Amino acid sequence: MDDFLVFKGVTKRFGAMTAVDDVTFNVKRGEFFSLLGPSGCGKTTLLRMLAGFEKPDAGRIFLDGKDVTAMPPDKRRVNTVFQNYALFPHLTLWDNIAFGLRLQRRPKDEIEERVRRMLRLIQMEGQEWKKPTQISGGQKQRVAIARALVLEPQVLLLDEPLAALDLKLRQHMQIELDRIHDQVGITFLYVTHDQGEAMSLSDRIAVMNRGKVEQIDKPAALYEAPRSSFVAAFIGDTNFFEGTVTALIDENYCRVSVEDFGDIVCFNDKHIKAGAKVYLSVRPEKMHLTHEKPSDLHGGKLNVYGATVDQKIYQGAYTRFWVWRGASKDDCWELSVLQVHNRYLLDQQEIGWDEKVWLSWHADDGFMLESYAEQDEEMLPHPTEEASDAGAAPADPAPAPAPAGATDGEAAK
Repeated sequence: MDDFLVFKGVTKRFGAMTAVDDVTFNVKRGEFFSLLGPSGCGKTTLLRMLAGFEKPDAGRIFLDGKDVTAMPPDKRRVNTVFQNYALFPHLTLWDNIAFGLRLQRRPKDEIEERVRRMLRLIQMEGQEWKKPTQISGGQKQRVAIARALVLEPQVLLLDEPLAALDLKLRQHMQIELDRIHDQVGITFLYVTHDQGEAMSLSDRIAVMNRGKVEQIDKPAALYEAPRSSFVAAFIGDTNFFEGTVTALIDENYCRVSVEDFGDIVCFNDKHIKAGAKVYLSVRPEKMHLTHEKPSDLHGGKLNVYGATVDQKIYQGAYTRFWVWRGASKDDCWELSVLQVHNRYLLDQQEIGWDEKVWLSWHADDGFMLESYAEQDEEMLPHPTEEASDAGAAPADPAPAPAPAGATDGEAAK
């Protein structure tokens, strides 16, 4: 798989606003590549520049070795699937799919063969006589994809194609898109703000923020090893810690001192030296809450602390907790913990509101960030009055007993 699609130093401005800022990345032939980011990050502008609808102010775009930066849209072998489908309501599904081929004045037998092949691909044989108003949203999206693919583009551009569908239909269409991509084998460039869509569909993802690419990686690497606080907070949920490396335990692990929290043992993959400031990201599902103090069977690599449950929300497959640790609830660290229910919950001792618990996670589960911005914490969910109502605690609850061996939230080391 070679570098089939190349954006090199691409910049696009609209007046004083820079929508895309010196972006460079490569997409491999046949890859399902997603541009992921919040509204206004520049992802759709990049897509429009590849389609030829916008011209970059700087930089070049190459497709299969050819510079297409100034090439007219109709000369580029790229087709776009839009969020609103853009089907012709007065035409049948057959005529919608065949529309581009007829514009190209293709032979009638070739049009017949290609349209039938597309109908088989989208599993809508026998429905070609229907009009767009007679089919569901998911079927409309499949027809729009077929209309784009029938022209045999080198790259299929998909601009938020599932945004207008309900949750169940989006989930079904994700499976359909994956199947179609596997069958046709061409390059898909997918634009979305939905992290779940991008993670489930993509071979690789470029996470964008304010016109720049923050990180390009495989989905698992983006989630487990984010380079910046933006990527860590935008993809999933996390807990941030700011601290100073106080000791190198060995060549792989270090001890980080966090003010008003305690020492954290962390995997030192970046070989940070003692005395350096670091920022850590720990995902909520990597943390564990227990009534009893857990034994460290990992050779000093288990971080264990006393904490108190502030809020909890039961959500079926898991429960989300917010716990606090510190001198008082008004001056403390508040952390998000996600407990997955992989055992029958009713047979287990439930962790309740205001209970003192043990909080633990393995040193390998804290990841050092390369960059941190305080405003990125605003993307994280925080306990609210609404959260309290979702799993309302009883009025004036009885004081919860401290966990075995606990002394006022003291960290176990």
